[in-house]
Amino acid sequence: MTNCINTSALTKRYPSQKGENQPALDSVDLRVEAGQLYGLVGPDGAGKTTLLRILATVLAPTSGSASLAGFDVMKQPEEVRARLGYMPQAFSLYPDLSVMENLQFFGELNGVPRDKQKTRIEELLEFARLTDFTKRRSENLSGGMRKKLALACALLHEPEILLLDEPTTGVDPVSRRELWQLLARVIDRGVTVLVSTPYMDEAEKCDFVSIIYQGKLLISGTPKELENQNPYQILEVKAKPRSILREVADHTEGVLSWRAVGDRLRLSVTNVLEAKEKIENGLKEAGAEISILREARVSMEDIFIDLVEKQARRE
Repeated sequence: MTNCINTSALTKRYPSQKGENQPALDSVDLRVEAGQLYGLVGPDGAGKTTLLRILATVLAPTSGSASLAGFDVMKQPEEVRARLGYMPQAFSLYPDLSVMENLQFFGELNGVPRDKQKTRIEELLEFARLTDFTKRRSENLSGGMRKKLALACALLHEPEILLLDEPTTGVDPVSRRELWQLLARVIDRGVTVLVSTPYMDEAEKCDFVSIIYQGKLLISGTPKELENQNPYQILEVKAKPRSILREVADHTEGVLSWRAVGDRLRLSVTNVLEAKEKIENGLKEAGAEISILREARVSMEDIFIDLVEKQARRE
């Protein structure tokens, strides 16, 4: 497959209050193949928005290069925009315009012929399940409906590439699921999608993932490849009292680290069978009541936390 999005040593620096140039992006090399659902995963301030804004021709890089569909984002911005749909993180539609008026405006803005606009808008209203809300002002839509309207506007001119900056941030779980269902249908139509997200469960839905932290790409691969590269196993434990559980986890040989997730701990261990036996014996000796003690699948969140902790130790 051909690469649809390419960056080489892409760097963006912003001046700080001390007069220093802080890298928001630090020599990023990114390759996204045509037709992929590619996830860019990282916390707030990692550089996700900066990268997408450069690709969308909204922001100029300090150095390096980037191209979309074979066109240079700096030298050929008009050609890039004609093939690109961009949905920024902040709500970018006009609050005083209705759903229909927003779609018509973006149709005109993106040069969609008027004889085609009617059919295309009807398709997208049905696609985004907004057919019954055409007269409602966008400022009066729910958070999830606003996101779906923004997605419909970004797709109006039938772009080859779609850039989505944290499209599900700030919406309820039902709306998050609906938006990802819509994205699956977009991918089925052959559109290349680069989506940024802070949610690790969303990263697992992607064909390919890059984890970004402090402007640097730490690792890339399919979710399964990243899981297989993980150097440890996960043991999930729930026991009462929790103070004893934490104490035992802290002092058990073979437990590299642990973190609390809800009412249980996820332990990173070198050998899950040995660790399970030691944890069980330690908890029983301390008089704790065990309700869960089992091996768990390595998640994207486990991988992310491990990478970030390793990066922090290097610094």
